Amino acid sequence: MTDQRITVDPVVLSAAFSAFEALWSPRIVARVNDYDVRIAKVAGEHVWHAHDDTDEFFLVLEGELRIALRDGGGEREVVLPQGAVFVVPRGTEHKPSSEAGASILLFEPTGTLTVGDRHDEIPPHVDATEGHPLP
Repeated sequence: MTDQRITVDPVVLSAAFSAFEALWSPRIVARVNDYDVRIAKVAGEHVWHAHDDTDEFFLVLEGELRIALRDGGGEREVVLPQGAVFVVPRGTEHKPSSEAGASILLFEPTGTLTVGDRHDEIPPHVDATEGHPLP
């Protein structure tokens, strides 16, 4: 991405969230080394997917996020209230969801697809992207 605003201007997250409406369609608000700092509005369910070569960091800024996980011998779910942080280890199949909606912040290597390297069929409400610049 060549948008220099990402590296030279402060970003007020409340203003950044006000700049877009799309769900499951992250916006890149900053870069740290080779990582994107992304924000997203979420509601409903994402898709089962896995990132083979990278962990995925979640911070819930508002609302509640649930992440279903398939690891080891079965499935489990973690519940992340506002202010909670969770890292999905690389290679772990997971499916984020939020019944009432949430605002989240993610750290992912630049170029990482939101649907990972392996995924179920992508529903129309999920944006398979490497992140979008802020409008």
